[in-house]
Amino acid sequence: MRDHNYYMYMMANRTNRVLYIGMTNNLERRVSEHQSGEFPGFTRKYKVNKLVYYEHYSEVESAIRREKQLKGWRREKKNQLIESMNPNWDNLTRTWE
Repeated sequence: MRDHNYYMYMMANRTNRVLYIGMTNNLERRVSEHQSGEFPGFTRKYKVNKLVYYEHYSEVESAIRREKQLKGWRREKKNQLIESMNPNWDNLTRTWE
């Protein structure tokens, strides 16, 4: 049986004022796309290019459900979740090198 990898992730801009919540099956590729500004849209417009939080799932439905759940949360609750894993709002991609 093949392993499946899906991620719900949150990205922020430089000042952490703007958040983007997404879901992908390839976190490194997707974050790279956000960072390069390669595609027009919200993340390029607001320079959202810092990975601050993510969760791993083996089922796509679970990742989508979690993404929708977090999109419905108030900003304060999202901030608390990020800070539980990443108290300084560091760019988590720095640990990938």
